[in-house]
Amino acid sequence: MRNHTRGRKPFFLLFIAFFFLIGWLVMFLWNAILPDLLGIKQIGYWQSIGLLALCRILFGHFGFKGRPGPGGRFGGGERFKERMMNMTDEERERLQRLWRNKCS
Repeated sequence: MRNHTRGRKPFFLLFIAFFFLIGWLVMFLWNAILPDLLGIKQIGYWQSIGLLALCRILFGHFGFKGRPGPGGRFGGGERFKERMMNMTDEERERLQRLWRNKCS
């Protein structure tokens, strides 16, 4: 039998090291900038890890999922631009009214 976990071990160790490095970086930047700028207390390492976890809960991913495809986040992209360019004035006005009603 072949051992399929052999290649995962270095990746897992690298992930753990990266996690601890990011925690240290958050702590360093917080303590270097915010106490002087806003007059707040400095934080410790485990508080920075907790802050990262809180950000993950509140905002989702940390940006490691990569950029969206050519359509952008909402899937429009070139097709959306083309549709907007080919709209008549009446269609454009109707769309603007629709968005004003939704956003107000």
